[in-house]
Formats: sequence, C-alpha cells, structure tokens
Amino acid sequence: MKKGWKITLAVLGSLSLMILVGPFLVPVPPVEGTYPVEALADADSQFIEINGIQVHYKQVGAGEPVFILLHGFGASTFSWREVIQPLSKYGTVIAYDRPGFGLTERPLEWQGENPYTMESNIDLLVGFMDATDIEQAILAGSSAGGTVAADFTITHPERVQALIEVDAAVYQTVSRSAIINWLLRTPQVDHLAPLLLRLFLNKATANRFLSSGWYDTSMIEDNPDILAGYTKPFTAENWDRALWEHTLAARPPDFIDQLNEIQVPTLVVGGENSEIVPIELTQQLAEDIPDAALAVIPACGHLPHEECPGDFLEAVDEFLKTLEGDE
Repeated sequence: MKKGWKITLAVLGSLSLMILVGPFLVPVPPVEGTYPVEALADADSQFIEINGIQVHYKQVGAGEPVFILLHGFGASTFSWREVIQPLSKYGTVIAYDRPGFGLTERPLEWQGENPYTMESNIDLLVGFMDATDIEQAILAGSSAGGTVAADFTITHPERVQALIEVDAAVYQTVSRSAIINWLLRTPQVDHLAPLLLRLFLNKATANRFLSSGWYDTSMIEDNPDILAGYTKPFTAENWDRALWEHTLAARPPDFIDQLNEIQVPTLVVGGENSEIVPIELTQQLAEDIPDAALAVIPACGHLPHEECPGDFLEAVDEFLKTLEGDE
C-alpha cells in the first residue's frame, strides 16, 4: 500500500513539474524578419507621440468637418484605403493605428494604465484630438473600432459631432471566465503565447480570416495586395507580444445599457451578408441608439467600406446631408 502511494505521488509530482516547468523549456526566440515601424512606413505615413506612444496615422483633406477613422481587430489604417481620399471632399480625414496594430508603437512595459485596454484607447483618442487641435470630430468606427467609437461618444459626447458605426462589434466581444483569465495570465502561458501566435498567424490563416469578412471572396483571391496590406504589420517589431497583451486586456463593454444616452447624429452601416457581425445585430444597434439612421448594404460582408466602398460613401453622403439640414 505504501509503495502504491509513493508511486502515485511520484507520478503526480512529475506531472506537476512538467506543467510548471515544461513550458519554460520550450525556446521562444525573437521573431525573424521584423523591422522598426519607421522602416515600414509609407510615403504618406505620419507619427505623433500621444500619452508616451508613437502613433502612426494618415491624413488627407483640409478644414471641417474632421473625420477620425478607427479600424477593427487585426486591421490598420490600410482598411480605410478605399474611402479616405473620397471622404476628404467634405473636410479633413484622419485614420490612425490603434495600439497593438498597424505601425503604431507596441509598448511591452508601461507605468499606469495598460495601453491596450479600452480605457487607454479612449484616452489616446482624447490625446490625439488635443494634440492636433481637433475640438470635435465625426467618428467612424469599423468592427471593434466601432466599439471604441461608441464608448468614446458616451464618455466624451462634447467631442463628437456625429457617429458612424460600420458593422460595429458592440454586442460581440470577448467574455472569459475567471478561471480562463487566471490561466491566460500564468507565467507558463505568457511564455508560450507569442510563439503560438506566430504559428497561428501565417498567410494561410490570414487569408481565411480576411475571406470571412467579405461576401464576394473572389475580391481577396484576385487581389494579393489586400492580403499584403493586412499582413504587413506582422513584420513590425514585437507584433506577437503586443497582440498577446491586447488579447489579455480585452474585456466585454460596460456601456451597452448606455447606448440610449447617445444624442449625437448617428449612422449605422452594415453589410447584409456579414458573417462576423450578423445584420440582425447591426439592426439592433440602430434601434438601441436614439434616432440612428440605418444603411444596409446588399451583397456585402463585414467590411462595407472595403468591399462596397461606393455604397458606403453613398450612405455617408446621405447622412451628411441630414447634418447640413440640422445646422
């Protein structure tokens, strides 16, 4: 009997040791083929320091109104390429990369608030507007960027002239149990996570992810520049660690019951065939925001400003005409 217990304890001890120590035996070398974000910048790229972070942005047009475009998860300023120039006929248009994405700096150490949280995203937008002397802006947010835009509008309504929600992922956000949150924050998982992200995020998986956002997937298959534009940020230094920090910081929104407090003119745009944010949720958002206008774009997926830019711009144009009527 004693011998049996000894064997059992030895087995349990070995398993515990493997679980506790084993992950640290797996090497996680630096990512190969990455570069400082400045080396990846485009000819029209600009950088500005906001709250201690070098933020990458692009700006076209002049005067008012000022549009600020907020991209979704896994995207960047590149996702607004089809509409940023056309929108400039109305005024100034700015698109910037949120922390963890694009060519914005990816801090791995910080003092105070985690730069990847929603709260920090809100503070960053305030800081960006202050630093560029923008008193009010028309916010346009795509997918997860729509969540930031809605939260910002509730928190700082005086800084928002109007709101455009584009397939906003307001009701589809990460919700994890306390056990999962604890597990993700263990040193063992933290050590292996960047390596797992590198293995998972390759061109094949990126292509599948992109295809899920389009209704007409041939647009992805026939245009390699789109895949190249989306995968370019994966050659930026520390992209894997920053994406992991962003994942850890993700929390369900705490403002859904405050959507009825949004009083600024609002346009809700949705692709009728979106798989990522079903059109029913887009319609629900239009109902939950008082007096919101709804534009449903047929034969279009989750990214109407990319897949169906003409229809998107037409919806925005009609919306802006209503703003003129309010003046």
